[in-house]
Amino acid sequence: MLSRSLEYFAPHHQELRRRLIWVFATIALSTGGAYLFSKQLARIFIEPLLAASPLMDKLVYTNLPEAFMAYLKLSLLVGVVVSFPVLLYQIWMFVAPGLRKNEKKLATTVVFWGTLLFATGVLFAFFAILPRMLTYFLSYARPELQPLPKLGLYLTFVARTSLAFGLAFEIPFLMVMAGKAGVVQASYFRSKRLYFYGAIVILAFLLGAGDLMATILLAIPLFALYEAGVFLTALFGRKKTPKSV
Repeated sequence: MLSRSLEYFAPHHQELRRRLIWVFATIALSTGGAYLFSKQLARIFIEPLLAASPLMDKLVYTNLPEAFMAYLKLSLLVGVVVSFPVLLYQIWMFVAPGLRKNEKKLATTVVFWGTLLFATGVLFAFFAILPRMLTYFLSYARPELQPLPKLGLYLTFVARTSLAFGLAFEIPFLMVMAGKAGVVQASYFRSKRLYFYGAIVILAFLLGAGDLMATILLAIPLFALYEAGVFLTALFGRKKTPKSV
């Protein structure tokens, strides 16, 4: 019995292994390519911090390997972002054999929109949210109180914020997938709207580090994304088959 089960799952295991190899290889190659331009990328990431306060003119590092590790983490972030479409595509290719023809077409559309939403979230965080957060944090600086942010911690902060916003913008993607899987229907999201709105406000407050303006800037697009998710779930949700008499 056990041998039959292993024989049944073996093809799926090999397929999953092959897909994961593709994903990790793409991330590794993208990370390696990004590392070649790590200094230029770091300069772009540091620019919002230097522009946030006239008292900021440099970053510091207090551990000898810190700069190298910071550049490596930054390259990994860029590698993950660049590889995100490949990740979604490999997930689609893994589940595609079990989908109907029309569902495969929908999956292609979802991969496209999932990638677009993720990239939009990352860019929104970097260009809209991050500058306001940095301005708020550096507002405590005074001539007698000079901020000395560390390079590694700052780049980690930027990476964490960007990835968090990118994943937060996946709300419609997750809602549509839940609807297609038959887990929930659009009516559930409508009836629980106030609860989800409250959760979005809390999430935006945490991601905005308590800054009211950053919370508003994040919450408003998340509200719109939630409503878009409700609409798309109703549009693409699984249709119930009529019961036989």
